[in-house]
Amino acid sequence: VTISPAVLTASEGTKATFFCNISMENDSGSEYSLNWYKETNHTQGQKTAEISRYKPMTETEKYRLTNRTPVFEIVILNLHQNDSGSYYCGLITFFEPDKVMESNRSQLIVTAAPQLNATDEPEMEEGNSSEHIKAMLLGILLLAGVAVLLIFGYLTLMYRRGGMTPLEAMQTQFGTWEKPPVVSVSTVDYGVLEFQRDQHTPVPPRSWPVEQTEYATIIFPEEKPVTPERGKKHLD
Repeated sequence: VTISPAVLTASEGTKATFFCNISMENDSGSEYSLNWYKETNHTQGQKTAEISRYKPMTETEKYRLTNRTPVFEIVILNLHQNDSGSYYCGLITFFEPDKVMESNRSQLIVTAAPQLNATDEPEMEEGNSSEHIKAMLLGILLLAGVAVLLIFGYLTLMYRRGGMTPLEAMQTQFGTWEKPPVVSVSTVDYGVLEFQRDQHTPVPPRSWPVEQTEYATIIFPEEKPVTPERGKKHLD
């Protein structure tokens, strides 16, 4: 019966794993079990865990044992400094005569967990916080960009199919109200003009005095016919 590793160093809060290898010359199907022991300051070993031949695995709050015949594995969980000491395994056979075979010792050294400086921890938290915020902002920007591209592609597809401009497609898709175009229409209004009559007293027609008409008779003397001789005399 052998155990490995010979020396194992681990820090608090972690786990330690040991392996126990058994070799039986005349294995005729006899029953046996494997025990794990711990001894501190070279005192008598104390049994910490046990697993039988036909049991594949057993687990407690502190130990987990796995049967991989001919190798058995033991894991010490959630280490503390008081777990430091020497460990070994013991093979117990139940055929005539009963036998107990012990392995050599393996040393486990549990060290204190590393402590972070008080000044380093806030810086790490602040750095992680800023990185987290940056990652969130980048994710939001990427999602917004993808959404804009999808909307633009959809509107372009509608424009190609329906002959509408992207703006009209957007207004149609999202129900945006558009004011109707203003059309100027010429109208003619008819009215009745009423002229108010002058209510003054009518002026009587102006009377003109009767003019006296006088008649005259003009008597022209009778002219004699002009003869060549008389005309010549007249010229003279």
